[in-house]
Amino acid sequence: MDTRQWRDTIAAAQDGDRRALDELVEGWLPLVYNIVGRALNGHADVDDVVQETMLRAVDNLGSLRDPDSFRSWLVAIAMRQIRDRARRRTSAPLDESATGSAADFAELTILRLQLEGQRREVAEAVRWLDDEDRQLLSLWWLEVAGELTRRELAAAVGISRQHAAVRVQRMKERLETSRGIVRALDGACPDLRELTARWNGRPDSVWRKRLARHIRGCGYCGDARESVVPPERLLVGIALVPLPVGFTLSLALGGKTAAAATATVASVSWTAKVLSALTQPVVAATAGATIVAGGAYVVTQTPDAPPPRVAVSPTAASTHRAPPVAATPPVSPSPSPSASPTKTLLYGSVVDAVDRAPDPDTPPAALPHRPETGVTSTGGAHAVMNHRGDSVTLTGKGYVLVRWQISPQYRAGGLVMPSWTGLRGELFHVASGGGRRMDDPVSATDSSATGMGNSTVGYTVLPAGAQQMWQNEYFYLDGSVTLTVNERGADYGLSVFPSSWDAAEKDITIGPDQGVKRYGLVRDTGKDDTPVPQYVTRSTPADAATVAQESRVSAP
Repeated sequence: MDTRQWRDTIAAAQDGDRRALDELVEGWLPLVYNIVGRALNGHADVDDVVQETMLRAVDNLGSLRDPDSFRSWLVAIAMRQIRDRARRRTSAPLDESATGSAADFAELTILRLQLEGQRREVAEAVRWLDDEDRQLLSLWWLEVAGELTRRELAAAVGISRQHAAVRVQRMKERLETSRGIVRALDGACPDLRELTARWNGRPDSVWRKRLARHIRGCGYCGDARESVVPPERLLVGIALVPLPVGFTLSLALGGKTAAAATATVASVSWTAKVLSALTQPVVAATAGATIVAGGAYVVTQTPDAPPPRVAVSPTAASTHRAPPVAATPPVSPSPSPSASPTKTLLYGSVVDAVDRAPDPDTPPAALPHRPETGVTSTGGAHAVMNHRGDSVTLTGKGYVLVRWQISPQYRAGGLVMPSWTGLRGELFHVASGGGRRMDDPVSATDSSATGMGNSTVGYTVLPAGAQQMWQNEYFYLDGSVTLTVNERGADYGLSVFPSSWDAAEKDITIGPDQGVKRYGLVRDTGKDDTPVPQYVTRSTPADAATVAQESRVSAP
C-alpha cells in the first residue's frame, strides 16, 4: 500500500474533508487489523486495540507534517497501543483469558487466505511464538509481503535498522523451531505421543522447549522428508487477511468523521461508493462490503463468501457435535486385494476391502512399476489438511503418498473417511507402508495403546467395512482427482505428498529389524484389478462426505 497514492486524501482529511477521512479509515483499517491481529493472535482485545489505534490516528491526524510518512506513523501508533495493552495486562496469558468468540488469527490467516502446504505451516507456527516475537513477526510478515519497508519496521519497534536485522533473525530462528514442532505434531512418532499425553493442546514457551528438545534427539521427528522453504519465499506477495465478518469500528469523534456525525450516513450514495471500491485490491480481499451505519464501520459478508467458522487449533480439542452422516448400505466384503484374482476385471469394479494385517516379518511382494511423469498438487510438495472441508487437487501420472495422523487424545469416536471426488482418469491404491498399520501397538508401557487410541482417551472407530489405513498409503494416479477431509466426530489430519515409485518401494521394504512394526504391503497387481480406493467418485458432490463407501467407478 503506497502512501504516495493517498497524499491528496490525507491532505484533504487534514483540512476537514469528512468524506476523505472516511476513505482514509476504510483504506487503512485492514493493515492495522493485520498488525494487531497477528501480534495478539486474534485475542479478544484485538478489536479494542484496533479501535484505539484508529481513534488516535484520526484524532491526531492534524499533527502529521508529511503525508508520505502516514504509513510509518500509523504503524507506530498501532505498535504503541499493542505494547501499552501488554503493560496493562498482568493476569492470565492470552489464550487462557480470551473469550470464546475470539478468532485465532493463525487459523483466520489459513482459512481466509486459503493457505496450503508450508505456507499453512508457517501460519500455524505463529501460535508457538512468545508475545514479543509475535509483535515483531506481525511487522516482518507485512514487510516480506510488500506492505511495509524495513525502515518502517524499525521505526515502529523503535530501534535502528541494524538492530532490527538482528531481532528479525532471532525471531526467524524461533519461527523455524516452531515450524519443526508443527511438522512433528502432524507426524505419528509414538514417543512424541507419550510426551504430549499430559499436554492441554495450548502452545506455550515451556512446551515449545520440551518439544524442540525431543525433535532434536528423535530420528523420526527430525527427518524433514522434504526441503523446507524459507518463510520469506513463502510469504512474498501474500495478501492481507480480510477483516472478519461482523467486525465493527466505532469512531464517535464529535463530528470529526461523516460516520459519527450524521445519523443518516448509511445512504445509497455512500453504500454504492464503498461497494464499487470492492474492485480495489486491498478491499476486494475482504470478501465483504464496508458500510457506514449508525456511527460504525460494519463488515458484512457477501453471498458468495463461505460461512464463518469457529477457529480451532489443530492441536486443541473441538467441542462441537458432529452432524449425523448418512449411512451407506452395507456391501459384502470383496476378496482380499492381496489375494491372486481369478480373472482380470475392468477398472473400477474392484475396491479396497477389509483385510487382516500381514505377519510383521513377511516382506512385501514386488511393487509393479507403473509409468510416471510426475504429479502436481494444489497444496505443493506437502499439503497438510487438518479440518473438515480441506482439500487438495492432484493432477498427472505418478504416485501419491497420503500420510495419516489420527488424534484420539483430542477427539475420539466415529471417523468419517476422506473421499476422492471429481476423478478424471484412473486412481489405484497400490501399497501401504510407514512401518505400521494405524491399529498396531505404539507404546511399550500401555498395552491398550494403538495408533487409533487407548483405553484412557478412547478409540477412533472406522465405519463398518472400511479398509483399515496404514501410516502411509500410496496411490497411483493417471489423470486428476480431489482428496477432501471429511472430519466429523473423530479428529484426524492428512499430509499429501506427490511421490514416486522409488519412494514407495523403499518405504514398504523397511522391515521390523530396522525399528518399525512391520514390512509394508503391496496391493498393486500391475493390472486393472488393482484396488480402487473406497470413497471415490467421478462426480463432485456438494458434500464430499456423502460419497458411497465402496463406490465402483466406471471406466474413464
